[in-house]
Amino acid sequence: MGRVLVVDDDEVIRQLIAVNLTLEGFEVESAYDGQNCLDRVHDVNPDVITLDVMMPRVDGWETATRLRADPGTRHIKVVLITARAQEDDRRRGFEIGVDAYLTKPFDPAELIQIVRDLAKSDDPRD
Repeated sequence: MGRVLVVDDDEVIRQLIAVNLTLEGFEVESAYDGQNCLDRVHDVNPDVITLDVMMPRVDGWETATRLRADPGTRHIKVVLITARAQEDDRRRGFEIGVDAYLTKPFDPAELIQIVRDLAKSDDPRD
């Protein structure tokens, strides 16, 4: 199916996302904050990154901005997953260049569908 890097400072949320995606056939790696994501992204080489916004060290906004600025990572699909549900937050995410925006609490089935669609959209077999 593809490889996903799950980034969230909350271990329970990370595990919830990872288990659901693994059961759907994705290969899943995880990172505990934005800096850890940026440190690992080139080694993991994910097709999709699920990214929390509110995290210590480097938040999701800055992480997404850096991913988009790096020619080696700008092609990776990014899903922001956050409790920040204001329209300004959604707009900010799309201005940065994220591919999807999902608010917590989220429906795992909706997340799986979003990740599946994004992973397929980059598949050269399509």
